[in-house]
Amino acid sequence: MDMGVTDKVVLVQAATRGLGFAVARAFAQEGARVVITGRNQSRMAEAVAELESLTDKEHVLGVLCDLSLPGDIDALFETIEQSWGGVDVLINNAGGPPKGNFLDFSDGDWEEAFSSCLMSMIRSVRHVLPHMRSQRWGRIVNIASSSIRQPIEGLILSNTFRAGILGLAKSLAVELAPINILVNTLGPGRIATDRVRSLDQSDAAAAGISVADVQKRWHEKIPMGRYGEPDEFAAVALFLGSAVNGYVTGQALLVDGGMVRSL
Repeated sequence: MDMGVTDKVVLVQAATRGLGFAVARAFAQEGARVVITGRNQSRMAEAVAELESLTDKEHVLGVLCDLSLPGDIDALFETIEQSWGGVDVLINNAGGPPKGNFLDFSDGDWEEAFSSCLMSMIRSVRHVLPHMRSQRWGRIVNIASSSIRQPIEGLILSNTFRAGILGLAKSLAVELAPINILVNTLGPGRIATDRVRSLDQSDAAAAGISVADVQKRWHEKIPMGRYGEPDEFAAVALFLGSAVNGYVTGQALLVDGGMVRSL
């Protein structure tokens, strides 16, 4: 199926590895012009090289960017504008904040998580809207967490700010639907990424059990009996961010193998 994203400019934030990279790869394979961000130079070089192997080298742009810094975000969009003009599809993504409970965190920790998880997305949307409005077409997909439906124990920072992402997206969807800018939120469950592996290792150390035992416990909670693969998640993001999606907006969709049981 033609997803209608050939030569569209797609910005995927925090995309040198994990879910972000899988989404960038999916769009690159469909012929989009893909911009990825990250903070690590060596990982950026590896990610760009892999994406270039899948598509035209002129269709990939890697930009080092710390999403918690407004100046970095401003510079990112200036680079994109100089290279390719405006962004047609924005995939908002940010690394998950540290694990911990309420009393583990200071005001500074909360402010840092707010800036990286929520304000980065707000600032990015602000940058892409002029172009999307001018062409009366755009797609915004926010990558959050399954915690938008069910808080995850020990992840209070993520639980708080992922819920804020959902509120932002629902509000934007109403504002922007009349000009064909669709806004949706994706909540990954247990997807086999470095982030989830790190959480599993932390849980294993805390409980004095093996990582395999931690994963077994999670598998028992997931109706599909396994963790998801990044490419399975990316396929859903590709649909929501494509021209094939013409009528889905304001929605929060979990990609979790049926793990969360809430309505």
